[in-house]
Amino acid sequence: MSTGATDRVVHVRAPGKINVFMKVGSLLDDGYHEVATAYQAISLYEEVYARPADDFSVRFTGPIDCSGLATDGSNLAIKAARLLARAADYRGGVALEIEKHVPIAGGMGGGSADAAATLVACDHLWGTNLGRDELHELAAQLGADVPFALMGGTAVGTGRGDRLSPALAQGTFHWVLALADVGLSTPEVYAELDRHRERHVHDIAPAPEQPTVDIEVLQALRAGDPHRLAEYLYNDLQAPALHLEPSLAATLETGELQGALAGIVSGSGPTVAFLAADQDAALELQVALSASRLTVLRATGPVHGARVVAG
Repeated sequence: MSTGATDRVVHVRAPGKINVFMKVGSLLDDGYHEVATAYQAISLYEEVYARPADDFSVRFTGPIDCSGLATDGSNLAIKAARLLARAADYRGGVALEIEKHVPIAGGMGGGSADAAATLVACDHLWGTNLGRDELHELAAQLGADVPFALMGGTAVGTGRGDRLSPALAQGTFHWVLALADVGLSTPEVYAELDRHRERHVHDIAPAPEQPTVDIEVLQALRAGDPHRLAEYLYNDLQAPALHLEPSLAATLETGELQGALAGIVSGSGPTVAFLAADQDAALELQVALSASRLTVLRATGPVHGARVVAG
């Protein structure tokens, strides 16, 4: 069916994320790892605009250099649109325009946010009305972080990170994000973790098969207490990310010297997320890190998951 004649545009916004806690289990036979993570959606958004079309296409705009991103069928947003079309037996297509603000290959789930926003946008544009549960099932087929970008807020993720349980979080947490000039490949960071564990098999405790999120993290989030949360920020992928990109160690040290409560590599990196005590402290930290010639952004969390803004 031809749908290109209409000028309708659906605008959906989806957030990036920080993993405030992440434990990685042992390597499984299928090549994946069980993880236990505490996600927080933050106010750094991907803006997705969807227009009716006869085929599937995507183009990128925004402040981030997207010249290296695929725009063919391997792109995660295109995969999301095609998956929804098949699930709903929809015969048209969509022209996507994505205004990118979340760093690429930065450990903040930008591609996952694009996919989640595309699911919501196409569902709204096409009138397929699948509902959140069905969209969540589709999201889980696209990648471990996509269901959380759909859900937003604060949540515990288990399995590959896609089995979600909402977590209570009071108030607002203030983050300053130091962006790296290079990206890190998530599979490479996991592979480096496995190599690290093999090298130190006699020195460190074996990785658990089913890791869990420490209760202190959940209590700190529930209390809305950044000082308490700072004590328990943790990421098993931080050491391998630092090994692959040693400059991150200096970034972490600089942020903590400049007044951050704590810093952590988000997900597989290389973005470093610094937790600040409040808005004023976050502003001071942003200025200090900028003066140190780091590229920094300020964000708050938690925020909503993928939502229709207009259309």
